[in-house]
Amino acid sequence: MAVRAFTFLMVASPSACFSFRQDLVRWQQLAAPSWLATLVAGGPVPAAAPAPVWRLFEVGFDGEEAFRRCHILGARYLDTQQLEQAPLWNKVSDDALLHVLLDHGIRHDSTVILYGRHQSAAARAAHLMMYAGVADVRLLDGGLGGWLRAGLPLECGSPTSYPSAHEFGASFPAHPEWLINTSQAKALLAQGDGVLVSVRTWGEFIGQTSGYSYIAARGEIAGTRWGRDGADRDVNSLSEFHHPDGTMQAAGHIDGLWRRAGVVPELQVAFYCGTGWRASLAFFYAWLLGWPRISVYDGGWCEWSRDPENPVMCQSGLFR
Repeated sequence: MAVRAFTFLMVASPSACFSFRQDLVRWQQLAAPSWLATLVAGGPVPAAAPAPVWRLFEVGFDGEEAFRRCHILGARYLDTQQLEQAPLWNKVSDDALLHVLLDHGIRHDSTVILYGRHQSAAARAAHLMMYAGVADVRLLDGGLGGWLRAGLPLECGSPTSYPSAHEFGASFPAHPEWLINTSQAKALLAQGDGVLVSVRTWGEFIGQTSGYSYIAARGEIAGTRWGRDGADRDVNSLSEFHHPDGTMQAAGHIDGLWRRAGVVPELQVAFYCGTGWRASLAFFYAWLLGWPRISVYDGGWCEWSRDPENPVMCQSGLFR
């Protein structure tokens, strides 16, 4: 797939000038802070206009107290604990996921705009909503930090209340192919055109650390390829995918990282990490780039490492 140069499209409106990422196939799904600020203020957004029913959420883990202290105007809080469950932190059941979406007023034809204090938390919610069948899911480029760096205002207090939806309005889930389990991950490894991609730090990949306080095992799934991440000291930084200001790197940069690891869009690709957050962000970025056959291995290292029959490796090769 040809990757276009990293350019911006400037779209003028009576109240704002928006920049959109023309290096992305699905550029509409990465929202610029200026675009979102105009939308929440009720101004015109002539480019990438949302559906008549749109929802804005801050996504986090046990973060409602921080949300109440400050958040983007008009946002509602969504906790990832409603979408995934211990001990493996895999997706909740389809029935439970559907209930969460309807309770938050989300149908298949809603526009849902997500941001987080950790962008990977928002990406986890984005991927599961896409799996469910929400047709228009967007991430705020740079997350809350990007909003603040743009000098845009926050509000405090209780979250916005959205009316519940009575029905999803489409088959559910609409895209089961975007989420795979352990059996499917093993089958993918055996495919000639399939690849598992680890979105973890180098220290995790070579078995120096598990990366998590609640995962004891160190190592990596045998046969996987390293899809990069960022600084070992912060497994959620994903700094190789982002500019220093937290915005997404150029499409060509991310595409190049993966191609050098033998991960190309012609393959069937499943991203994974420890429990799903980082893999979901890699999935979303690959989707923005237009990669056609992608998914997230939901169980990741957390589930794989719990079965002693599953082969793992470290820097010296296979050790179990």
